[in-house]
Amino acid sequence: MFVKDLYMDSIRFEESSLAHCIHHLLAEQKISLDDDISKLDFDQADHQKVAEMIHNNVLGFHKICIYSLKMNQKDFIFIFAASEQEAIKFYRSTFHQTPLNCHEYPLDFELCRGNGGISFRDMRKEFMSFPAIAGRFEREW
Repeated sequence: MFVKDLYMDSIRFEESSLAHCIHHLLAEQKISLDDDISKLDFDQADHQKVAEMIHNNVLGFHKICIYSLKMNQKDFIFIFAASEQEAIKFYRSTFHQTPLNCHEYPLDFELCRGNGGISFRDMRKEFMSFPAIAGRFEREW
């Protein structure tokens, strides 16, 4: 695997720390995109500079997660939001009640939709603003 592949994966999967660290090493010309990842040496990074880059969000990450909020014993609402608190606040303003619980799901979790399947990561691309309701699930007894 090449540095370019790892860098692109870190951006795609929103691994902010890894992406910023690779970005820093590239900017300092300590690695190149065409290097094998075995050449990556994170000890060469100026960790203070990387921390500042992450804090300043140099790469423009806007992490959005998916949360399952329990309405009652059988109904759940999935909400895309930046944080658990944001998901709960959005749920309260939309449904005028407090959820029984709130759990984060992995974005790569796949669910059935129509004749196929889709991951929450791919579904998130269909939305232009957040927080947003991704869907409703009804548990069958």
